[in-house]
Amino acid sequence: MNNSTPMHQRKNTNSGNSNGHNSMYGRNRAGGGDVERGGGRFNDTNTNILEQQNNERIYELSEQVSRLKGLTIDIGNEVREQNSLLDQMGDGFMNTRDLLQGSLRRIGTMLESGGSKHMCYMVGFVVFVVVFLYWVMTFKGQSGA
Repeated sequence: MNNSTPMHQRKNTNSGNSNGHNSMYGRNRAGGGDVERGGGRFNDTNTNILEQQNNERIYELSEQVSRLKGLTIDIGNEVREQNSLLDQMGDGFMNTRDLLQGSLRRIGTMLESGGSKHMCYMVGFVVFVVVFLYWVMTFKGQSGA
């Protein structure tokens, strides 16, 4: 053999190769061609098995993606509901603030125009409300409800 030609251009002169194809190390597979051309039925079986495994994994991934998509949709719906509730609470607090400001303004006007008589009524009312709330809390605490 001429050693000056590159390896990939050299011809195989193996006399044991009867079918005329180059085979690595001079081996041929009995039922399906040589190794360089795909290995025949053996490689087809391996390819089919790998293809089936890939399809199963693709199916599993698509199921997981579907579950994650469902979760994200559920999370988005929950966020929208929570935002709606927060907006309603904010509106309720604003209404309560306006109501309290109006009441305090009227109380201030009443105290400025009236005298000590109005102040006594106000203190008596506050004392009554505190005593009533205390009674409600102790009664409810004893009933266990």
